[in-house]
Amino acid sequence: MQHDAADRPSRFPLIFEILIWALYVGLYKYAQYMEQAMSFHRLAGHSNFPYPQLMGFALVATLYIIPYYRWLVPRLVRRQRYVLLGLLTVLYPWWAIKLNAVLAHGLFRFFAEPPVLAGYYQRRYALDLAQLPGIANGYISLLFTDLLAFGCVAFVRLAFENEYRRRHLEKDHLALQLDQLKSQLQPHFLFNTLNSIYGLSLVGSPETPRFILLLSELMRYVLYDSGKDYIGLPEEVTFLENYFEMEQRKYPGASIRFAAHELPEGLQVPPLLLLPLVENSFKHGRHHFSDAAMVQATLSARPGQLHFVIENDMLPAPPPASPRRSGGIGLVNIRQRLNLYYPAAHELQVTEHDGRYRAELTLSL
Repeated sequence: MQHDAADRPSRFPLIFEILIWALYVGLYKYAQYMEQAMSFHRLAGHSNFPYPQLMGFALVATLYIIPYYRWLVPRLVRRQRYVLLGLLTVLYPWWAIKLNAVLAHGLFRFFAEPPVLAGYYQRRYALDLAQLPGIANGYISLLFTDLLAFGCVAFVRLAFENEYRRRHLEKDHLALQLDQLKSQLQPHFLFNTLNSIYGLSLVGSPETPRFILLLSELMRYVLYDSGKDYIGLPEEVTFLENYFEMEQRKYPGASIRFAAHELPEGLQVPPLLLLPLVENSFKHGRHHFSDAAMVQATLSARPGQLHFVIENDMLPAPPPASPRRSGGIGLVNIRQRLNLYYPAAHELQVTEHDGRYRAELTLSL
């Protein structure tokens, strides 16, 4: 399959996390600490934004939450240990926020400027040490908002990780399905073509050398180029032209034609995508028994679409009591591949009317 930006992890969780740190910690928690500092010195009339150093303090005072939302929550959620997560959500942040506050106040009191902040850090450090074993009421509100804000970050990260993992599992499953479909198609094609060569050899046809050359070109494409996820449309067209020439040489009296009209340059398609429709027409066409029969196909482009039509005169319907021939691999194969390569972007119509079979495929590009 083609690779694009969807194959890479989304950057949204990281952007969301940075925004939480910038807006919640850098602004909201800064305002909370600023209010506390002003209340200590009764300077409430001061502006809320004179001390950028306090923003750095708010960041340091929130570092305790990183192990919680980056490691603890994802690890326990993945293991579905929800009871343990609930227990640790109560115990860890409650002790961690107090210890973190003691360390942050103790660190910043040594180089705080201006004096109003130095006094705030010194007094909060002493108060935090005294309240450390008990209940620090001043941190209950901040603890709740910390858990709310960074809990959102944790679950956004988990949601995007799960989506990324699910997308890659689907992609791996898709690649496996495509490999199975290709391995199914290749021997099916070889079986049909070898039967044709066997028939020519029985009658000593002079077309046999050209037939074998065409077959070698077809098999080279099937065995090597079809291993790619996508291939240039001209290569697929050349393959179909060789296939139709091979069938025309086998049935020289029938009208067997293939035409490609005004195809856009640079377009790529899944290899062998159209082969099941072509094989199905040749397998069940009336040209096996009548020179007055035809198999005709056209490949053309419309704005934003690729259009393929193939028609053939049908064999007479077998008697009801006659055994059904095995087959049907081709149409099942192409429907599966269309669903994998072009989900909700294709339309395949197969009709039978007045002794004529028609398959029409439209791909949205």
